[in-house]
Amino acid sequence: MKITIEKLKTYRIFDNLENKIVEKFHKKLKLKTIPKDRTIIKEGEEGDSLIFLLDGEASISQVLTLMTNRHREDNREKEVKKISAKDYPVFGEISLFSDNEKRSATITALTDCHIGILMENDFFAICESHPDIGYKVLGNLSRIISNHLIKANKDILKLTTAFSLILEK
Repeated sequence: MKITIEKLKTYRIFDNLENKIVEKFHKKLKLKTIPKDRTIIKEGEEGDSLIFLLDGEASISQVLTLMTNRHREDNREKEVKKISAKDYPVFGEISLFSDNEKRSATITALTDCHIGILMENDFFAICESHPDIGYKVLGNLSRIISNHLIKANKDILKLTTAFSLILEK
């Protein structure tokens, strides 16, 4: 699968950017096909890239239990969300900015998926060598992460409210 600059511009990380700017990232994108039912990224693994879902559908899941004593006693996962290339998702951004650089979720291909991989060192090299581009792209990425955080906070509020109602009975 080939990806055009115009297609890449549809991803929110590149909102309001000119073709010549997006082209810098386009040149560094590595394309890969992931077969159905295969893991794209695994929770807890080291994260070193942003991943663009170019074609297909995938499932985001997370382990239900917290890590204790440096290992997990229970590895059951819960599907958090299904994503589709039609929504132009980018994932892997959290590991680029967290202290431990670990993936925060597992993403599994529900169909054959085509992905674009932008390595962390390429991403930051472009941002550092072109501060004006870095400012715009990191601003877009900040909005994406903020929106994810706001949604997660709302979900936690709903969950704790439901849990407290159950405990009251």
